[in-house]
Parts: sequence; C-alpha cells; structure tokens
Amino acid sequence: MVWFRKPKYTIVAPKKKDMPDGLWTKCESCGDIVYNKKVEENFKVCPKCDYHFQMSAWERVKMLADTETFQEYDSDMKSADPLKFSDSRPYTERLTEAQEKTGLTEAVLTGEMTVEGLPVVVGILDFGFMGGSMASVVGEKVTRAVERARERRFPIIMVCSSGGARMQEGILSLMQMSKTSAALGLFSEDSLPYIAVLTNPTTGGVSASFASLGDIIIAEPKALIGFAGPRVIKQTIQQELPKGFQTAEFLLEHGMIDMIVRRPELKLTLARLIRFVT
Repeated sequence: MVWFRKPKYTIVAPKKKDMPDGLWTKCESCGDIVYNKKVEENFKVCPKCDYHFQMSAWERVKMLADTETFQEYDSDMKSADPLKFSDSRPYTERLTEAQEKTGLTEAVLTGEMTVEGLPVVVGILDFGFMGGSMASVVGEKVTRAVERARERRFPIIMVCSSGGARMQEGILSLMQMSKTSAALGLFSEDSLPYIAVLTNPTTGGVSASFASLGDIIIAEPKALIGFAGPRVIKQTIQQELPKGFQTAEFLLEHGMIDMIVRRPELKLTLARLIRFVT
C-alpha cells in the first residue's frame, strides 16, 4: 500500500475592492451602506430609512440660513479652566482637541441671519464639541444672544443637541441653567417668540433649561429627549420603561413637544411659524 501525503493548500480569499474613504457611510439605524453624496443632498438624512444623522453647527447654518446672511456673535469667546480640572487628560487639552475638530471656539454657535427673508437670532449647539455640553461660555453666549434678540425685537431659534452640563466646570456649568432661563423669562415678558428645535440627543441640563422653554418646541424624528438617559432611569427605579420612552414621538403623544418636523421641511416650517407668531 502506498501512502501519499496530502498537499498543504493555503486558501486565499479574493480581495475585495477597497471602499474609497469618505464616499460611503453605514447608517446607524438600518445598517445599510449609503452613498455620502446622497446623504448630503438629503440634509444628512438616510434615503432608505429616514434616519437623521448628526449635523455640525455650521452645517445647520447652511441648511437654515438664507445665503450669506449669517453673522456670528462672540466668536472670540473661549472657555477657561477655573477648576484646573483633569481626569485622564487635562480639561485644557480636551478643549483644544474639540476646537480643532469642529472649527468652533465653544459648543454653541450664535448669531443672526434671515430665514426665508425673516430676520432671526439663532443659537446652535454642536454635539461634536464635547457632546454639546453646556459650559460657562455656552451659557454666556446663549444669554447674550437672547439679550440681543430682545434689543432688536427679533425672534430667537435655539437648535439643541447636548449631553448636558459640562462636568469639568462643576457648579459654574450648572449655574448656566438658571442664567439662560432668566434671560428667556425677560424675553418672554416682551412677547417675543422663541422656537426651540430639539435634535438627537437633547438631554441633561440643556433639556432642563432653555431647550424646554420654547413657545413652540419642535423635534426631529426619533430624537432622544430627556433629562437622565433611559438606562440610568431603569437602573434607578428598577422598572420596565414604556416602549419608545424619551423619543420625540413618545413626547409628542404625551404633549411634551408641539410637533415633529423632518429636516428637509424644517426651514420652511420655521419661516411659517415666525410669520404666524409675529
């Protein structure tokens, strides 16, 4: 009997053609691979499942403002480090990284512009800047924007996207909740309209202050809106939460917000509301 040794074969899988960087994105909702150009043309909304991707503050200005009408406020304001805070990294290092990443000096962009020819003051939080967290400078910029809108008798629009107050500034950050709320209280006494637009996510101290004080509160579809997150609440009260708890749809059903507006219709909706309330 003759024995033959089996040859050793190496199975090599055919190489897949590399996907060009920056051309495709995996949708966080449906999991499909979508062409970036299509997403951009659709206001960063998935063309397959209508999932609303996060937008930067400057992208939202481009979406909402009439061409070349935006004038920024307080572009030179930057956060200090009053507590000399450091966790795994110094706070100052995190600030520098966020500034380089977003092109912003802080987590909110404020200014004035026109929307369908209507003058407004606007504040837009950018989740890419340390989770859109509210620091001392964020509260100051929002307050100044409200005061300017009051002086000029312009409506104000706040587009919110935040994880809450910034822990690196401790109580100084939490103070901005009452500060911004007080400014909006004076604004309301003058019968001027304030529209809040809540995007995914709007949580923590921002949701518990200026984000929830709008005369009209709009949300983007399926946005997470609340104070503490669902997981934290469930662990705290040891109870099963209702289905869809803290989504925009759940809040609309329970009267916590006024309407849900898809991003492609947001600019025209804001213009109609401003014409109505003014």
